[in-house]
Amino acid sequence: MRDLVELRDLVGSTAEAVRRVGARLAAGQSPEPVAAATLPQARAAFGAVDGPAVEQLRALLGPLLPAAGWWEDELAQQLPADGEWWVCDATDGAVQYLNGLPHWAVTATLLRDGEAQLSVVHAPRQGMTYTAVRGGGARLNGRPIAPVARELAIAVAGTAHPPLAASDPVARRRTGASTAVLLGEVLAVRNLGPTALQVAHVGSGHLALFWEYGADAGNLLPGALIAEEAGARVTDQAGRPWTLASDGFLAAAPALHGRLVEALAAVD
Repeated sequence: MRDLVELRDLVGSTAEAVRRVGARLAAGQSPEPVAAATLPQARAAFGAVDGPAVEQLRALLGPLLPAAGWWEDELAQQLPADGEWWVCDATDGAVQYLNGLPHWAVTATLLRDGEAQLSVVHAPRQGMTYTAVRGGGARLNGRPIAPVARELAIAVAGTAHPPLAASDPVARRRTGASTAVLLGEVLAVRNLGPTALQVAHVGSGHLALFWEYGADAGNLLPGALIAEEAGARVTDQAGRPWTLASDGFLAAAPALHGRLVEALAAVD
């Protein structure tokens, strides 16, 4: 068991590693969309960028905890329930990165026995670095953060669809139905790119809420710890505790959470 002091030291070293990878990626991003007209071409273009970034991140984080494993599948719907693992995404927001947009991030989370212990979400092009330690709060660029209390009528909601939505008709249906429901409740609905970054935005009040349907544990995990440690309510869509096996996700400012659970009940 790592104590709070150890985790705080470790999250600082993790953030430094993540920022170094982010600086390299930002320097190499073109302001123009990549010349990829097909899915194989896009995958090849992304692999040329993401592969070296993953190797750099692994080389920087590995020595911090030599006994920790490295989780290879960033799109995994299930994550390990035992042991200590680094769960990272060197280029979270691949679509935006390849299209010359600033909405992407580098993420790193330390998972121990199925529970996030620390998380870093760094958006280089937006100048935002979120950090959180379990039991130690959450920060944005070094300052403590908390959700912002506001009426649902002026709330901006973030959302996304899971990476495998194309093969999950239930998640597709729920995504469409829930968007229709919440469009009648909030000021605006936006998909601002990386899932982890959007969830972290709930913790700092940049978004009032974020919801998603489908299994997406790897993408949700970093932001979930940040939002929770900031003071947001983090559950599944029905208000139950969110777990790595949940098929829905909701993070919201505490004052809004109950009303949102009621609204989303119509979807199921």
